Amino acid sequence: MRHIILITGAGKGIGKAIALEFAGHAVRNPEFRPVLLLSSRTAADLENAAAECRALGAEAVVMQADISDTAQATGLAETVIKRYGRIDCLVNNAGVGRFRPFCELTEEDFDYTIATNLKGTFFLTQKLFPVMERQRKGHIFFITSVAAEKAFKTSSLYSMTKFAQKGLVEALRLYARECGVRITNVMPGAVHTPMWGDVPEAMQALMMMPQDIAVPVVCSYFLPERASVEELVIRPVGGDINE
Repeated sequence: MRHIILITGAGKGIGKAIALEFAGHAVRNPEFRPVLLLSSRTAADLENAAAECRALGAEAVVMQADISDTAQATGLAETVIKRYGRIDCLVNNAGVGRFRPFCELTEEDFDYTIATNLKGTFFLTQKLFPVMERQRKGHIFFITSVAAEKAFKTSSLYSMTKFAQKGLVEALRLYARECGVRITNVMPGAVHTPMWGDVPEAMQALMMMPQDIAVPVVCSYFLPERASVEELVIRPVGGDINE
């Protein structure tokens, strides 16, 4: 059976790892035929991720879009609907952050972070949720953060957007429960991804890797439709890495 799966921020980090984990399941289960729709701002990253998925035998389609631009976010959703007529899974993984002391953050930092983490995520989901509602099935993952529940000093703006994403998750779930759609809030702790920039080796040793998040996400998707994992909180074994 074909599963239409859209992953944002799919060119690297957690998004790419989730795409590869889905592709790996296709190898292990021939009845699972994912169509992996990989989206992000950077075409070169997407082409590399798609090639790795195809090497595992999965169908992968590059859909370059910058969801911080509402027209591109809604256009992405419309392309998916027009081309496939359905969607089985949306992974809202695209996210950005500016990490500075509170009094050093600028209006540009604010607009940049809000545009992707809130505005883009909101309007992409708003376009695709009605399709799942009509299908009376589907699964939406929001890759938020432990910063959706716990603030860090130089993450005030990032934490604000993640707290807001958690509010969206909980409101949307009220609609989703009425139509058989599953909503999962994934809250990772420190994961070694490009968002962190250059990380000293000693700190890297304390962090998780993207595949540590991808495995439970994909496992949650494969639960029986009568069951829904509503939250996944995944931290390094030593706990949060404090600033």
